[in-house]
Amino acid sequence: MPRLWTHTIETHRHDVREAILDTTASLVAEHGLLSVTMSRIAEETGIGRATLYKYFPGVEAILVAWHEVQIARHLHELAEVGSRAGDPRERLETVLRTFALKVHEVHGTELAALLHQGDHFDRARQQLLGFIRDLLAEAAASGDVRNDITADELANYCMHALEGAASLPSKAAVRRLVTVILDGLRVR
Repeated sequence: MPRLWTHTIETHRHDVREAILDTTASLVAEHGLLSVTMSRIAEETGIGRATLYKYFPGVEAILVAWHEVQIARHLHELAEVGSRAGDPRERLETVLRTFALKVHEVHGTELAALLHQGDHFDRARQQLLGFIRDLLAEAAASGDVRNDITADELANYCMHALEGAASLPSKAAVRRLVTVILDGLRVR
């Protein structure tokens, strides 16, 4: 990769940071977590090791920063798909299905095991839990979802059940899981 430089220092720093994140994620995907070093990242990114260390103290810090970007994208995508659907039940179903498919796609790797812990992950989980809780409350208010259990409890139920998508063998199985979750939310 050629040396990175743009018109302003702020833009340059942003571009270098993004290149570091993208390169590290690509190296981990291609070679595995344990084979990625700061030297290799610097070499592949086209920057000096000293410069790399000005941005991040180590590989794990780079991966956590990369994961934070991915989480923000996933949360944005969930908000977007949730706003496109029709009534509250359809929005809830769309969000649960989209999230379950994401869980199915990205979990179960050594990288996921490393990154799905810590404060950044807890904050994202709480944000997602609040988003699902709000969708459930809206669906309960419209009579589409049971209201004999609080939206907080139902959101926890959904989150724990959706985590099961990580170990399912196919997307069809993920869709069946979401159907079972939605059945548990039905008004009785």
